[in-house]
Amino acid sequence: MDQIDQEANNNSSSDGNTSFFKTLFNGLNAIIGVGLLSMPYALASGGWLSLILLLAISGAAGYAGLLTKRCMDANPKIKTYAEIGEAAFGKLGKTIVSIVLYVDLYLVLTGYLILEGDNLHNLFPEMNIHMKGISIGGKQSFVIIIAVALLPTVWLDNLSILAYISATGVVSALLILGSILSVGIFDGVGFHNKGELLNWKGIPMAMSLYMFSYSANPVFPTLYSSMKKKHHFSKVLIIGFACATICYTSMAILGYLMFGSALQSQITLNLPTHTLSSKIAIYTAWISPLSKYALMMEPVAATTESWFPKYQKNKGFKILLRTILVATQVVVAVTIPFFGSLMSLVGALLSATASITIPCLCYLKISKNSGRSIEHMFIMLLILLSLVIVALGTYTSLRSIIKEAIKHHRH
Repeated sequence: MDQIDQEANNNSSSDGNTSFFKTLFNGLNAIIGVGLLSMPYALASGGWLSLILLLAISGAAGYAGLLTKRCMDANPKIKTYAEIGEAAFGKLGKTIVSIVLYVDLYLVLTGYLILEGDNLHNLFPEMNIHMKGISIGGKQSFVIIIAVALLPTVWLDNLSILAYISATGVVSALLILGSILSVGIFDGVGFHNKGELLNWKGIPMAMSLYMFSYSANPVFPTLYSSMKKKHHFSKVLIIGFACATICYTSMAILGYLMFGSALQSQITLNLPTHTLSSKIAIYTAWISPLSKYALMMEPVAATTESWFPKYQKNKGFKILLRTILVATQVVVAVTIPFFGSLMSLVGALLSATASITIPCLCYLKISKNSGRSIEHMFIMLLILLSLVIVALGTYTSLRSIIKEAIKHHRH
C-alpha cells in the first residue's frame, strides 16, 4: 500500500500544471452539482426561513474547504483526501476517511443515474425494452442506456481532459437556471405561490438536501494537487462557493414561487414538457450529470485500483474494474428509484461527514490549533452542526425511503 501511495504522490506532484481558470472550472463543476435541481424541493420542504440554513451550510462547507487546504499546506506530502486523515489520525484515520469518501461518492454517482432515468422517462414516457421475453420498464431501461453511454468517459483517467468537460457542466447549470426563469415568465406558469414561512417537519429533509449540494470537499485535494500556483487555491474556493450559492438560492426561490408545495424531488419533473424553455431545461439537466460523472468517479476508481497493487498499471484491468463499478451502480439505481430520499440520505449521512466533520477534526489535530481560541471554538461549533445534520437527516431520510419502498411494493 505504501508503495502505491508513494507512486500516487509522485504522479500528483508532477501534475501541478493546471491553470487558475481550469481549476476554477473543475471546482465550480464539482460544487454546483445535481443539487441544483432539488433546491426548490428542499426549500418547499423547509419553508422560506430554511434559506438561512442554506447560507449557513454553504459557509461551513466553504470554510472546511479552506481548512482542507491548510492541512495540505502543513505537509507537502499530502496529495489525497485519505492522506489528510492519515496525517491527522494515522492508519485508522486513513481507513475511515477512505470509507466515507468511497461510499459518499459512490452513492452520489448512483443518484446521477437515477436522475438521468427520471428525466429521460419524463421526455419519453412510452419507452420500454422487450428482449427474449424480458420486459424492462422505462426508467430502468434509461438508467442502463445512460450507464453504457457514460462508460467511455469513465475509462479516461486524465484530469486535464476532464477540465473541458467541466466547462460544459458549468455552462449547463446556468442554462438550466435561465430556462426555468423563462418558463416562469413566458410559459404561463408565473410566480404566484406564496409558500410557507417555516415547516418544522420538513427542516431535516431541507437540511440534508442543502448539505448534499455542497458535498464536493473530497474532490478538493485532487484539484489542489493539480494546480500550478497553489497559493491561489483559496480564491478558487471563495469564488466557487459564492457562485454556487447564488445559483442555488436563485433556483430555490424561482422554483418555490412557481410551483409552491407541488414541487417534486427535481424541478424538471414539474415543468410543462411541451414548451421550448422546458425542453431546454430538461435536456440540459440530462447533460449536466454526464459532465460530472467521470470527475466524481475518479477518486472511487483510483481507490478501488489501489486494492490490487499488482494490476494497478494494467490498462485492461483498469477498464474492467471501472466497468464493474458502473455496473454495480446500475443495479443500485434500478433497485432504489427514489431520487429525493436517496440524495437526502447521502447528504445527511455522508456529505456532512466528508465535507465538514472530517476536515474540521483533521485540521484541529494537525494544527494543534495553537493560540487561536476563537477559531478553535468556531471549528468545534461547525463539528457540532455537522453532527446534528447527520443525526436528524439520516433518521428522516431512512424513514422516507422505507415509506416509499412500502408504497412502491404495494403498487
